[in-house]
Amino acid sequence: MDRDPLDPGRFGEGAPFSLGVEEELHLVDPITGALRNSGGLVFERLDPPARGEIEREVHACQVELITDVCATVGEAMDVLAELRRAVLATGAGVVGSGTHPTALEGDAEITQKERYKLVRALLGDAIATPVSALHVHVGMPDAESAIRAFNGMRRHLPLLEALSANAPFRHGRDTDLASAREITLRAWPRSGAPRAMADYDDFAAFARRLTAVADVPDYTFHWWKLRPHPKLGTVEIRALDIQAAPAHTAALVAAVHALARHEALADPGSIPPAPPPEIVEEACFRAARNGVDALLPDAEYRLRPAAELLEATLELARPSARELGCAAELDGLAALMETGGGAGLQRRAAGPAPDLDALLSRLMECSAVG
Repeated sequence: MDRDPLDPGRFGEGAPFSLGVEEELHLVDPITGALRNSGGLVFERLDPPARGEIEREVHACQVELITDVCATVGEAMDVLAELRRAVLATGAGVVGSGTHPTALEGDAEITQKERYKLVRALLGDAIATPVSALHVHVGMPDAESAIRAFNGMRRHLPLLEALSANAPFRHGRDTDLASAREITLRAWPRSGAPRAMADYDDFAAFARRLTAVADVPDYTFHWWKLRPHPKLGTVEIRALDIQAAPAHTAALVAAVHALARHEALADPGSIPPAPPPEIVEEACFRAARNGVDALLPDAEYRLRPAAELLEATLELARPSARELGCAAELDGLAALMETGGGAGLQRRAAGPAPDLDALLSRLMECSAVG
């Protein structure tokens, strides 16, 4: 008999606060950077990696790099670098951007896989524009720790999205957004930040009701910004844009790793009230609109510069970062903030005109660094 996907028994099966990272990359022409539906060819030529996995994505112009279970951010980054090199060795180019800057709606083909054909049938043209994310899994010692981490990480989503915003260009033009990926995903159902959960039973009951109403196979079709992931025994953060610069990836993964541990171990008596979903969603829009320059709500719902919130958040995260061995990577968030994040990198590469050919060259150069 198949195991219930919401069975909490997998929490605690692995080492507590282990780490897994997934990167969704656009496949492109290695000379021009133009989007290519070359997933099938990549997999024909691909040599199996020594660690981790490379998987097809919803669109044939994307691949997903998946680490195996890692202990540290540094280890995960080493695995991701090897996986990128394996894809590049097939002759494909890759671009790390939340949206491809020049691809037009309809350029991307759907991968011929049963799950993805179902996604296309469910969503229609809502998935016409491919988007690429950075997903981070943190292993949880038990189901209730997973709920504490899930609830606590909801408060950090807007800042994390502001820091990760890396999609200012879409369909050949500057969108005047820091993350067009976030705005594109708002057309998907079950893609926002859900409410806080009272406990694991509350989450499981809610997930079953939503699965039934959405008429989907299971909770993995809930494309929330974050979710408990009982099949893997983790909490998964899905809200981040893929990064071009590996240093940005490492800093963001370190932030998620450390904050998830901090929240999972928090004293229940000291946890502040959970913000309602509407506040989180509004704040996430502000993050997508202005990136590292966003004004975001603090715990009292006062708007403050993202840079100020980052200072306070780093103070929360540093003790766990030291325990997890990612303090150096976490400190990279300050440099990311100062340089404008991925959106800033892209706009500087494109220049005021903008020159999207120059941008694609720069993105391929950054994305090929391993």
